Amino acid sequence: MIRTLLIDDEPLAREELAILLEAHDDIEIVGEANNAVEGMAQINQLKPDLVFLDIQMPKITGMEMLAMLDPATMPRVVFVTAYDQHAVAAFEKNAFDYLLKPVAASRLATTLERVRAAQAPQDLAPVLEQRIRHLPCYQRNTLKVVRIEQVEYVFSDLSGVHVATAEETSHTQLTLKVLEERSALIRCHRQYLVNPEAIAAIALQEGGYGEIETHSGQKLPVSRRYMKALKQTFGFQ
Repeated sequence: MIRTLLIDDEPLAREELAILLEAHDDIEIVGEANNAVEGMAQINQLKPDLVFLDIQMPKITGMEMLAMLDPATMPRVVFVTAYDQHAVAAFEKNAFDYLLKPVAASRLATTLERVRAAQAPQDLAPVLEQRIRHLPCYQRNTLKVVRIEQVEYVFSDLSGVHVATAEETSHTQLTLKVLEERSALIRCHRQYLVNPEAIAAIALQEGGYGEIETHSGQKLPVSRRYMKALKQTFGFQ
């Protein structure tokens, strides 16, 4: 069975696609999500083999959501979109599977045959958003979207990865590695990333270590390994 997840902010579109997929005995729909934040959570939790992903979603687009996922564990993706000439051209150039809304049963069948026959890993890099602009976060039962400009720092501990703004701290399912590679946050410690715009001062300590003070008064460690690069960010040698 191909474990399948549907991500689309239009309930009717998800329902219509689910009905079409019922005709394919090897497709098992394991979940549905109506936005990118829920979609990321379900991808991490359910580990689907295949995702049908709407591109035009509010706050965080489908492309931006994919840029937040670890390529090593990325499911195969079929893009679903209303007609967009530029998007379709990009998909066809890179041989990606895509469906136009409203989805036709015959086109879906062809796409699924390609998915079943696919052997090589899917390289989504050519069409992904290169920089993350929003972070999907949660506090208990509340899902939140935090703009990257609001973030002061991000840190990890045994309970997960935490996003700190000047006002509050929430959790995210993004990894420090993905955030370092795809956002403006920079590494200051093995367990910390910091927004350069949030740094008010850097106190130098013995042995090449240091301590950052953010504009909100938070203190962050700087390890010797990252001190040189951090200083160079602000033009210091």
